[in-house]
Amino acid sequence: MFKFSLSLNAFAISTTLSHFPFPFSLKFLTTTATSNSFAVSYFINKFNFSPEFALKASKQVRFNSSQKPDSVLNFFTTHGFTDTDMQNIIKREPWLLNCDTHKRVLPKFQFLLSKGASPSDIVRMVSGSPRFMKLSLDDRVIPTYNSISKFLCSDQNAIASIISCPSLLSSKFVTENVKLLVNHGVANPSIFRIIRSRANVICSNPFELEKTLQELKIMGFDPSKSYFADALLAMRCISKSKWNEKIDAYKKWGWSEETIKEMVSRQPKCMLVSIDKINRVMEFWVNQLGWDDSYLVMRPGIFAYSLENRVIPRALVVRYLLSKGLMSENASLTTQFFMSEKLFMKKYVECFEVEEASQVLKLYREKMNVEDKIAKDNLNISCL
Repeated sequence: MFKFSLSLNAFAISTTLSHFPFPFSLKFLTTTATSNSFAVSYFINKFNFSPEFALKASKQVRFNSSQKPDSVLNFFTTHGFTDTDMQNIIKREPWLLNCDTHKRVLPKFQFLLSKGASPSDIVRMVSGSPRFMKLSLDDRVIPTYNSISKFLCSDQNAIASIISCPSLLSSKFVTENVKLLVNHGVANPSIFRIIRSRANVICSNPFELEKTLQELKIMGFDPSKSYFADALLAMRCISKSKWNEKIDAYKKWGWSEETIKEMVSRQPKCMLVSIDKINRVMEFWVNQLGWDDSYLVMRPGIFAYSLENRVIPRALVVRYLLSKGLMSENASLTTQFFMSEKLFMKKYVECFEVEEASQVLKLYREKMNVEDKIAKDNLNISCL
């Protein structure tokens, strides 16, 4: 009796899905015969899912006609979602085809709209992390939104943060991690920077975040200081082993642990540059220019700038001016790298007589093609 029944079911499935590539495995036919066969067919025909994936997805839904799933798709279409959007969303959250969109999804859309999100913003949020639609609006979505918005000063910043990191609304760790940062004494402006620049940090496991916070404190970083956010982001962006490799790269240039610690405390982002970049900057600064590397300890942000487009051209201009006595020997050797292009040209090119200005500009352009940039910035080199 069981064999006969199974044979009939298998025949029904094979005729319903006659366009499937053959041969099907007996295991697939047997499993499909006892599953929601219409849903399997729907997933394959509508979204081009593989039979195996369609079978897996069908276990999250229960419908025997296209009326319900079609109404769900129509709801999303009227809210600006494309067929491609829906294919990707349903692949991640098949249960949506079985939900009451006006009770489960629409209130979340309305909440986001009330905070200033546009329809296209919502499409990007949902496409990035559709799982948040499964969560309770009152118990999860709103509390999570409130936990980040109070540090971001405006709904506009909150919406922008969610767009850049859609998992903010679906992560179960956000509220806990924000409290963790506060309890560790991390200042509000630092929390703002963390959320706006790399929000996935507060979506991570609280145990890992706690571990990083403790490590930074042991290293001497003060959570109340503005640089703490950069230090936290730097440590969360690279592995512990890679962090240690970069410490070793600085040590190879004769820097002590204390020197490196001082540099990192001034600008933690210097730990985000590659080991090759560290060595090339040090090689140019110490061996080619012959300048004291203590300047780099004091202004480590130089490591983050383009060596070819900023550091080398500007350094060579400064060295030329020093050699010609056009610049005081006591003048800073680092402030030039942090100026805008316009201000640098004004203070180190335009201020000289025509002959000297021409020579300096020639030297600068030999190392960097700035003509287009000068035109773009409407620079007026009146002395040429």
